[in-house]
Amino acid sequence: MLDLEAYKTSFLSYMDSRLPQKEPRNLYEPIEYILQLGGKRLRPVLVLMSADIFGCGREKAMDAALAIEIFHNFSLVHDDIMDDAPLRRGKQTVHEKWNINTGILSGDAMLINAYQLFENYPAEHFKPLAKLFTKTAIEVCEGQQYDVDFEERDDVTIDEYLKMIEYKTAVLVGAALKMGAIVSDASEDVQDKIYEFGRLLGIAFQIQDDYLDTFGDQAIFGKQIGGDIIENKKTYLYLKALNLADSSSSDQLRHLYTISPDEPLGKIETAKQIFEDSGAKAATTEKIKAYTEEAFKHLEQIEVSEQGKRYLKEFGTNLMNRKM
Repeated sequence: MLDLEAYKTSFLSYMDSRLPQKEPRNLYEPIEYILQLGGKRLRPVLVLMSADIFGCGREKAMDAALAIEIFHNFSLVHDDIMDDAPLRRGKQTVHEKWNINTGILSGDAMLINAYQLFENYPAEHFKPLAKLFTKTAIEVCEGQQYDVDFEERDDVTIDEYLKMIEYKTAVLVGAALKMGAIVSDASEDVQDKIYEFGRLLGIAFQIQDDYLDTFGDQAIFGKQIGGDIIENKKTYLYLKALNLADSSSSDQLRHLYTISPDEPLGKIETAKQIFEDSGAKAATTEKIKAYTEEAFKHLEQIEVSEQGKRYLKEFGTNLMNRKM
């Protein structure tokens, strides 16, 4: 049985030992704050899991795992500034607790700290790790820009949306798994295949996240259901409904995504009904399943122990069936 909590616990212990208790405190305290706010720690866990599966052991992968977690949280700090978000994981965002300038500067320091962690690896690992990290980081920025652009557009296609979530979310999942393979000296072919497995799972993860935002159980999901509808986000559910619904329902849905009522419950329920009646709800769950199964096909081609494949498949299955 794959014990994700054990990976998470060992990672958090390492992260706590490495938090920068340095001066000036107004630069480093926000970094400590955002890193200790919680979260699934999915990406660092994947680095450690990959390293174990490919035989080098999680200890050698800790700095790579920490780098990817610091980078992910750096992106959240800057995303929150761009969105003017007041809360992150139920707590004040960095720019609200301090100020925007501190949020920008502490975020910049986090990005640099992430790169610094790769210096702890020998040259044969440093170069491919840094190269992968640079490629992934710029793709995440491109994905964020696509997301921002889509807010002002009414003609976003499903293919464009899928590219956006690939860059904004999925490439970091792929990179996490590939980093574990790199520090384990796996072949380039294996590295590329585990990356593709992670990329496809990452796309499934994000579509599932969008689905749960609308059709999840609020008590389990941990945040308000229908948030994407309230914010008029053009998710896979929304775009698929426009493709599948009759003209009257699609026009109604487009109108709903131009308004911001003080009491949004009616808007949420109407949109959910259109998603369901049009077949978009069912089509979305099928898309999640399709990406997950495609990821499993790549997994079967990877030269790794049967136990390792079983762990990765169990992880993907749990991801597809998650409720939060």
